[in-house]
Amino acid sequence: MENIDIGKKVEQFRKAKGWSSRELAKIADITPSMLSQIERGLANPSIQTLKVLAKALDVPTFSFLLEEANTEELVVRSNQRKKMMIDNLTYELLSPNFTGTLATAIMKVPPNGSSSEKLLEHKGEEVAYVLEGKIKVYLSNEEYILETGDSVKIPPYMKHKWENNFSEHAVILFSVTPSIF
Repeated sequence: MENIDIGKKVEQFRKAKGWSSRELAKIADITPSMLSQIERGLANPSIQTLKVLAKALDVPTFSFLLEEANTEELVVRSNQRKKMMIDNLTYELLSPNFTGTLATAIMKVPPNGSSSEKLLEHKGEEVAYVLEGKIKVYLSNEEYILETGDSVKIPPYMKHKWENNFSEHAVILFSVTPSIF
């Protein structure tokens, strides 16, 4: 929680509204000096004061308490992706890490390769897009051949499996929530 600067966030929301400190203080019914101290980090506002400021600024109270993201950690360079080999499959993680509720990866399935021996299920919802080649996807009791440009949505707990019975590699971009890696 060391990255949280409540005062800076109050000031940012105030400036986004185009208000002076005095205008916000009047709307929120707090003293201008108290608001100034909060914005400069010299005073910690009570929960009640945060609620009043949030209402005046028309933002959720929790928005003052969100940690600042280090944007450098959000960028994944193509040569720095986390790579995993599971049996004959290669996965490249496009998400920065395994935290959060969404993971996006590229799965490469070689000819005569498959994601598993039998149909598997997981609690995550999945959307996949075929970047290259073609692949057979099993969804419950049905089979579909997906070609480059095709996509599929796999609901939570639906049994499924990927299988490449073709002569070229299949490259699949997929996102899953929550992250299952």
